[in-house]
Amino acid sequence: MRKIWVKIDPWDKELITTAIEGGADGVMVPSGYAEKVKALGRIETISDDGDIKPGEDVVSFKIQSGEDENEIVKLCHDKKVILECTDWSIIPLENLIAKGAKGVIAQVYNLEDAQTAFGILEKGVDHILFCTDDLLELKQALRVLSAKTDQIPLDVAEITEIKPVGMGDRVCVDTCTEMKIGEGMLVGNASSALFLVHSESIDNPYVSPRPFRVNAGAVHAYTRVPGGKTRYLSELAAGDQVLITDFTGSATVGTVGRLKIEKRPMMLIKANVAGKEINTILQNAETIRLTAPDGNPVSVVSLRPGDKVLVAIEESGRHFGMKINETITEK
Repeated sequence: MRKIWVKIDPWDKELITTAIEGGADGVMVPSGYAEKVKALGRIETISDDGDIKPGEDVVSFKIQSGEDENEIVKLCHDKKVILECTDWSIIPLENLIAKGAKGVIAQVYNLEDAQTAFGILEKGVDHILFCTDDLLELKQALRVLSAKTDQIPLDVAEITEIKPVGMGDRVCVDTCTEMKIGEGMLVGNASSALFLVHSESIDNPYVSPRPFRVNAGAVHAYTRVPGGKTRYLSELAAGDQVLITDFTGSATVGTVGRLKIEKRPMMLIKANVAGKEINTILQNAETIRLTAPDGNPVSVVSLRPGDKVLVAIEESGRHFGMKINETITEK
């Protein structure tokens, strides 16, 4: 999951407020100003008197050549390392990550460098320190950088069977985000095979649209959350983060506002993708929809064998929601 710190030195109340309102994860401020930041909003502070202390929890390193890599890797064992990069075209960030330097923070000065650090490189960092005194540039950067957190490869699966399976405990996930046509959450019986369940952003004769909601599935089902992890639907609670994914695979972070678990009639949906059988269990109702390859919602009660829907498939197994290189069979 992307993490954005903003460096504000000297103190500037307007820049601090912009960082907080723009969704920054932390602000680096001069010593003595951490409490002033906290008075404006709840956010992580990086300062001698803050939550994270320079020199103790995080250190700065000006990298000038490949010879510095091993020293940075050593520092990353017990500290975060802010890298000041003098030339983005030659800085071997991929090498640092490959060597296990997981605490690397790329120091950047504009949106272009930030995008390079996050995504243009074959292996980008997941944490930056954005340095600017330009209010408009900071607003734009936070808006752009916070908009997308991940790109999830989606596959097309072919429906093979649909059948009622009786009553069960169904989970509705109400988020703090209004979703559009083509957006929803990835949900499935197996963490390695998740269906794109469409949001309730559709007009229908039965209920008014609820674009903040995904009628997601049974309590045992998995859903994708930030950080490349999965969680059981029944574990979610107000304030938790989930991934909202659209039909192109672009994923953004959403916050759970409420969870509704109710007994409802359920149906089993089986599908085939690249010769692999996958399945999920959803509520048996017209307003619950999967997502077609073109982004259009498909009601589960109108599904027929041969219909195509979007799914996310991965080969590795998971343990406590995290990917592991182990063979796990889920049926």
